Amino acid sequence: MPAPPSSRIDPAVGHLVGLAGDATLARPGLLVVLARVADPRHRRGLRHRLAAILGLALCAVVAGARSFTAIAEWAVDADEQTLRMLGVTGVVPSESTFRRTLQRLDADAFDDLAGAWVQEATRPEPKERRVIAVDG
Repeated sequence: MPAPPSSRIDPAVGHLVGLAGDATLARPGLLVVLARVADPRHRRGLRHRLAAILGLALCAVVAGARSFTAIAEWAVDADEQTLRMLGVTGVVPSESTFRRTLQRLDADAFDDLAGAWVQEATRPEPKERRVIAVDG
């Protein structure tokens, strides 16, 4: 019997990847929302979808990445299933792709979309209460 993992990173990332979701659901998945972000890049020479870059970056940051290099390293180390669920086809984006894309991104627009998605995703069903855990 294998020992349970001691790290909380894998379950958190697995949960985020699971939220990638299906466009047919009443509440849109994370990748559907990320696809709504305006792409700041020039059309010439694009290799990676913006939603895939943002999804990889989000998962890497949840897993503890704090730099563009760490995000790229996490993306390279991600398993095939995670890459597939995040919409990565072919080669994984490089550090410079993450850096250039995220630096050009309209942070306010991204924040508005992500905040609206989180608010909708955490909205309780009718006749249910919102539960908030408060520690300390």
